[in-house]
Amino acid sequence: MKLTTTAIPGVVILEPDVFGDNRGFFMESWSKQKMEEAGLFYDFVQDNHSSSTVKGTLRGIHFQKGNMCQAKLVRCTNGAVLDVAVDLRKTSPTYKKWVAVELSAENKKQLMIPRGFGHGFVTLTDQVEFMYKADNYYAQQADGGIRWNDPVLNIAWGIDAPILSAKDSSNPFLQDIEAQLDF
Repeated sequence: MKLTTTAIPGVVILEPDVFGDNRGFFMESWSKQKMEEAGLFYDFVQDNHSSSTVKGTLRGIHFQKGNMCQAKLVRCTNGAVLDVAVDLRKTSPTYKKWVAVELSAENKKQLMIPRGFGHGFVTLTDQVEFMYKADNYYAQQADGGIRWNDPVLNIAWGIDAPILSAKDSSNPFLQDIEAQLDF
């Protein structure tokens, strides 16, 4: 497995070894041993799977607050997405910075996102399947979000009018919840 660091320490791109032949391919999508050998120590407790049928669907920016925050290992198993991790740790030198990576069924890349980050993605194709592991359980009372087009974050999603859920379209701007961030 190849690991590539990003501009934000702790956010890592993972590229698994893929073994293919005329039947298809095989790869390890997760190996605790290999992650720990690379210095990444996570104990995942929950797998999540989402499906988006239309190109231009944007999900995010999501996070969980306080002691319910989550680290995530994310990947796209069908189609392609632009995946974004936003540093929401107020004491971090990269606070309010973000990293964007194209994840697709074709490139098989995964993105490791530590605790204290917001996360979102926009679909680049129709029929997207997106999966991720989380190191903490989902807790509705800890659920948080930031508006996808927050002017302070200024994320380059590559889209002006995404398809949003009612929840995501009404997420607050960062300045409105910044005092409540406690990572």
